Amino acid sequence: MSQHHVVVGAGPVGRHVAALLAGRGDQVTVVTRTGRDTGLAGVTHLALDASDADALTRVTEGAAVLYNCANPGDYTQWERTWPPLASSLLSTAERTGAVYAITGNLYPYGPTTGSMHEGLPDAATDHKGVLRARMWQDALDAHRDGRLRTVEVRASDYVGSGIGQNGHVTRVLPDALRGKGVWMIGRTDLPHTFTDVLDVARLLVAAADDPSALGRTWMVPSNAPVSQVRALTDVLAAAGKPAVTVHRLPAPALRAIGLVSPMMREIAEMGYQWTAPYVLDDRAAREHFGIEPTPWDEVCRRTLAGVAEPARA
Repeated sequence: MSQHHVVVGAGPVGRHVAALLAGRGDQVTVVTRTGRDTGLAGVTHLALDASDADALTRVTEGAAVLYNCANPGDYTQWERTWPPLASSLLSTAERTGAVYAITGNLYPYGPTTGSMHEGLPDAATDHKGVLRARMWQDALDAHRDGRLRTVEVRASDYVGSGIGQNGHVTRVLPDALRGKGVWMIGRTDLPHTFTDVLDVARLLVAAADDPSALGRTWMVPSNAPVSQVRALTDVLAAAGKPAVTVHRLPAPALRAIGLVSPMMREIAEMGYQWTAPYVLDDRAAREHFGIEPTPWDEVCRRTLAGVAEPARA
């Protein structure tokens, strides 16, 4: 039986979620401030401020799942943008009974030693990580109180299609394809997990569909970690292009730039991700859902193809 799903956000994860749902015959409404058309056949696009709980509730009435795929791209605005949006999404899920499926990230863990898994406590100290941890805790508390049903999936840095300037590899890929040397953050030789946005969407849909998966976080199945240099070089190879020189932008330089650039100051706060191995342990999700990551060579081709696509927030 066809179900109705509401997807908040038309960025790369939101578009992939909408495509997966529409592909199986479900009714899908994608909500953004502008009503931007994703180009997906059979998907309804609606201009709406999702921080307006009353308006979002009217759209979500009768829906099976409410997907939080929002991704405010400007870190400097998170403290202003996220709290009212998160509150509205929680209220809407509670009012309508829709499962609340959240696209998360690894920020809540903060700096760690060893691989990241679902059993680690949320121990971030930077304000973005603390904010994301609080958002999940609020949803989890409501779930445990029986006020709603929720699940969050967490992924590492995105690769795949439609990411653009929001990805550490795709940000430098256009210049690299022209044979130019590029700058990447921190240590470029350390193992780092990269997650395909398609796999984020696949797990988010599967988790929302599975009552036994609710009430917890899940790590998105991802390929074996590779260095930043290796990730970029593999994508270039998919285009038949040679490797390029990769320069390191060390953490002290980031902090120095942050003195005059608020956005770079926010990125510098996350520098710990690039000064030590940053590895995700996805065994629990692989075992529970039977989902394997998209093969790395295909991920590289999708990432390459995606540079021709406009990234959408």
